[in-house]
Amino acid sequence: MKFTDGYWLKRKGLTVLHPAQLRDTQADEKTLTAYATTKPVRSRSDTLDTPLITIKVEAPMPDVIKVTLGHFLGGAAKGPNFAVTTEDHDVTIGESTLTSGRLTASFRTGEKWGLDFEADGKRLTGSGWRGMGIVDTADGEHFVHEQLDLGVGEAVYGLGERFGPLVKNGQSVDIWNEDGGTSSELAYKNVPFYLTNRGYGVLVDHPGKVSFEVASEMVSRTQFSVAGQTLSYFIVYGPTPADVLRKYTALTGRPALPPAWSFGLWLTTSFTTPYDEETVTSFVDGMAERDLPLSVFHFDTFWMREFHWCDFEWDPAIFPDPPGMLKRLHDRGLRTCLWINPYIAQRSAMFAEGLANGYLVRKADGDVWQWDKWQAGMALVDFTNPDAREWYAAKLAALVEMGVDAFKSDFGERVPTDVVWHDGSDPERMHNYYTQIYNQVVFDVLRSAKGEGEAVLFARSATVGGQQFPVHWGGDNSATYESMAESLRGGLSLMSSGFGFWSHDIGGFEGRPDPAVFKRWIAFGLLSSHSRLHGNHSYRVPWLFDDESVEVLRAFTHLKYSLMPYLWNAAREAHEQGLPVMRPMILGFPDDPAVTHLDRQYLLGGDLLVAPVFSEDGEVSYYVPAGRWTRFTDGSVVEGPGWVHETHGFDSVPLLVRPGAVIPVGARTDRPDYSYADGVTLRLFSPALLGESTTVRVGESVFTVTRDGTAVRVDRDGPALPWRVEVVDGPSADIPFDTASWVLG
Repeated sequence: MKFTDGYWLKRKGLTVLHPAQLRDTQADEKTLTAYATTKPVRSRSDTLDTPLITIKVEAPMPDVIKVTLGHFLGGAAKGPNFAVTTEDHDVTIGESTLTSGRLTASFRTGEKWGLDFEADGKRLTGSGWRGMGIVDTADGEHFVHEQLDLGVGEAVYGLGERFGPLVKNGQSVDIWNEDGGTSSELAYKNVPFYLTNRGYGVLVDHPGKVSFEVASEMVSRTQFSVAGQTLSYFIVYGPTPADVLRKYTALTGRPALPPAWSFGLWLTTSFTTPYDEETVTSFVDGMAERDLPLSVFHFDTFWMREFHWCDFEWDPAIFPDPPGMLKRLHDRGLRTCLWINPYIAQRSAMFAEGLANGYLVRKADGDVWQWDKWQAGMALVDFTNPDAREWYAAKLAALVEMGVDAFKSDFGERVPTDVVWHDGSDPERMHNYYTQIYNQVVFDVLRSAKGEGEAVLFARSATVGGQQFPVHWGGDNSATYESMAESLRGGLSLMSSGFGFWSHDIGGFEGRPDPAVFKRWIAFGLLSSHSRLHGNHSYRVPWLFDDESVEVLRAFTHLKYSLMPYLWNAAREAHEQGLPVMRPMILGFPDDPAVTHLDRQYLLGGDLLVAPVFSEDGEVSYYVPAGRWTRFTDGSVVEGPGWVHETHGFDSVPLLVRPGAVIPVGARTDRPDYSYADGVTLRLFSPALLGESTTVRVGESVFTVTRDGTAVRVDRDGPALPWRVEVVDGPSADIPFDTASWVLG
């Protein structure tokens, strides 16, 4: 929300209070509270009729500082609230400073108001003249805003899954979950967190609507505002963007580790296409006959009867024997996934149950909130009611017991604000937060039934903390190159917001893709964290496009499965450190200014560079950072830094290996879950550029690659399994079972 009319004036009808002078401070062991007057106080008479703005700083964990500012502090506490972690650690407090780890918050003394954040001897950002504001409108509304300085060349990333430019400078962004597709400024996954290439991040601690003006209203600042009388935010210090994500996810929750089978190829029935068990079987048979190794089969909406979404009952006319069908699919080595959502159609038997037991969201007059959009007379499950959560979870648990392995937890964005929640939650704050409870309920059902490490969702909506319940997919895109590119931008934006795993509809959801679009998207999709073929009105089995589509899908599926030892390490890193599997280039090369705006390429894990092709003719341009990079497929070398212009066939995509990397390549291409250490090949790229040592984990084995003068030594610690070393542009060797080390010299 914008409050100013140019640099000096306020918009008509607004009264705004700004801190002008630090009056005094008060400290205890963990917090420092500052009291600022809204005008300079030079005599006692200046204290009359002069408001105070209260600013409290505290430190939940090292290198993280929380700021809370407000005017009238007597308002009732409102929920829900983001769950954040706190750590007991040393905090140093002075008269006007608070230090947590390497990060310090300093209030300026004297008549020049300001709050500065410094770390490692440099100023990161701060709130200066008219940065903080308490706003009253002519019609009685109240807002609080903060403005944090942006330095020259400072770029802002994140704010959830946003499909516009990756760098948010110049944009106005409202944090408000909407079902808006991938081609608009609306987003399914809104996260009031951003990070910058200056080495810090900012989380606004408000689950409702937060308005951001990123170098737009004030071009040298990022402004954020909320309704009410108080505003809280966290400053998270890196010093690198990757370090910021590590600490941000430590604060808000790390992603669970999805099961290895979930990294395989998913095939769906598509959304509104006609299908039954015979259709499903024909698809599964067709994939097997063409050597297209499938991992998961997903049943979308019409596994249930029309007008009954959601009652979690199979349509008996189409699927007369669901347990038997699920077993038949399992016997073929497939996992299964079902589409669900939290909307309960009036014709559904669950509507009557929910109505009778008070499980549905109600309006102030006691009536159940309903409308006809999506499903006739649909209502919404009130997940703030513990009994409603148990009721909903029990329905899903019965499906898991029947043999279902995963759920696509669709929707969760169409949450009204003219309602009353069971636990008294504020409707504005609950709008975005609803998806957090919804996805946690579904994830916990799977985790409880299948055990830790075996639960996985395909979720669409999210907010802060949603990264704990992977996987998330990009929503309703279109079958065009433009939408393919906007999907990647959305994914990279989400990965900059603390999410570790992400997917998208290969080929696009809306429309039937041209075969060229479909084939280009296959490469992008299989070189993503998770890979799903899905559409709206048309199927996505490759033989319906052309024979070459089959060949392309086979090649990239086999490639991904062979890369699973490497991808599994990236998945562990997401789970243990909060670094995403798919990474904006700024995470890998924060000191290279050329990567600042790159949004048509990414790092897959820490060592592979992927540049999807967004054209039928195969022309692609991408940037290579400094060093001797190697093409993964043919071993040819690309010297950076610089731009590369190439033309690729449908069976090819720029896939480069970082200098000095060790890429473990698995021995199998028929499935994603196997013994990664059994027969693994360690591919060493530019080993002369290695540091003292590089450690690579493969299954239960740990390999250490060490440069020793002109020699390269590889040591293994783990089970006695066959392994192989391949030095790109050098000799290779098969290693016997009992060999613990190998030396090239």
